[in-house]
Amino acid sequence: MTDNVQMSTAMASHLFVALQTFPCEVQTTTPGLLLTRSLFFSSGNNSSVLVMTVGNSSVLTCPLKGNITLLTWTVTPKAGGPCTLVYRIDTNMTHRTNCSDNINWTFRAGLPPALEIRQVGIAQEGNYSCEMASAEGNFQKMYHLTVLAPPRLSLSCDEQGSPVCEAAAGKPPAQLSWLPESSSTAEEKCHDNGTVTVLSKFTACSTNVTNVTTCMVSHPAGNWSQSIACCPSGELLFVRLVFRALCSPLFMHQANMRGTGRIAARNVQLSFQ
Repeated sequence: MTDNVQMSTAMASHLFVALQTFPCEVQTTTPGLLLTRSLFFSSGNNSSVLVMTVGNSSVLTCPLKGNITLLTWTVTPKAGGPCTLVYRIDTNMTHRTNCSDNINWTFRAGLPPALEIRQVGIAQEGNYSCEMASAEGNFQKMYHLTVLAPPRLSLSCDEQGSPVCEAAAGKPPAQLSWLPESSSTAEEKCHDNGTVTVLSKFTACSTNVTNVTTCMVSHPAGNWSQSIACCPSGELLFVRLVFRALCSPLFMHQANMRGTGRIAARNVQLSFQ
């Protein structure tokens, strides 16, 4: 999808902070719905920030000035070598060097040539610079591309019957919270591709709360939630606690010792008969 949104400088600053700390306000709260539009905002000095979600597409344009003779796009990703695309207007010739298949020129009727990024991936994150050569001089336009990776949400019960929520491979890391509220702390695991998996365990199971808990995931690419019934309530919790106590190693050891003592005493009693 190539629907772009132009943003004011004030909104740009708010969004940049949001991407670093908490979900931006432009996101929908509909479960499973991702950010499906590319977000542009100007950061001054003829430079813009572009925010995209993995798998989406966008078109980058250069503000043409005068009679352009040469257009050059230089892509400098955070990882890997640079990519260059050149278009000569006088000969209608294009040339590309070291560019991935999903980055290429796009030519649209009545519009100047532009750069298209199709189904963006984390590897495409970096700087995109457009240089224009004309009779009036040389001009440059810079885009700083940030790629969001929505996390994969999973919710399960561990061996102790506590809910465990996982937001896997998100970029940036997802924020996890619980309903009812819990004082659980989240653990993070970083991956080589820049994504982070966040794991949180619900630790407030008791007879005072419902046995249904909800994990809520907040992320700049979207918000999700899932519910599960792990925590026992009322009599079931009491039975489970008693069962755990009876099956504990200490209790089993004491029971075995008592059983061994009774057998020994019985054998001694029989030997005197």
